[in-house]
Amino acid sequence: MMHTDQKIRSGADFLPPRPLTAKQKASALAAMTEEERIKTRCCFLGLAPEKIRRPVDDVKIDLENEILAAIKEGYTTFITGIMQGTEIWAGNIVVRLKDRFPDLKLIAVLPFPECTESWDNDWKLKGDSLLAKADLVKIISSDCSVAAYSERICWMASHASRMIAVSDGISRSTGESIRYARERHLAVRILRG
Repeated sequence: MMHTDQKIRSGADFLPPRPLTAKQKASALAAMTEEERIKTRCCFLGLAPEKIRRPVDDVKIDLENEILAAIKEGYTTFITGIMQGTEIWAGNIVVRLKDRFPDLKLIAVLPFPECTESWDNDWKLKGDSLLAKADLVKIISSDCSVAAYSERICWMASHASRMIAVSDGISRSTGESIRYARERHLAVRILRG
């Protein structure tokens, strides 16, 4: 016999909340401030393939594990600088993970439009393919310059709250970029290159 003060519960009381529709997600994203968006963004930095001392497949596994950890912590937008090696590998991992995590976004940041022109054909194809899959492409400068590379790092660090970096502990430019990210209070995860 049921007491009159007990609430009758339906099956709906036990169901998880319905997932947001694409329109609801877009609306929620549009309502976020830039500061809130930064908290969901992670950028990549790393070594060119010839500077990697470990087996490349091991570095890629570490990158994927670190990206999955970031996703688990709520990161949904990843920023890659589209440089040979680490940044292209990491960007491609994000693209592949979009099948499992459809809300992921990839921002590609180029120092200038022709930055891939001097690369060998294999890396140029990889870079161009990744650019075509990016959700947004940011071009820092219309002119080829050394300063554009530094500005690319500054832009990435200014628009993210975490950095996943592959470092050998020797590369001066990677070390300087990691220091800059820490000065900007990014959570920096360093993977051994």
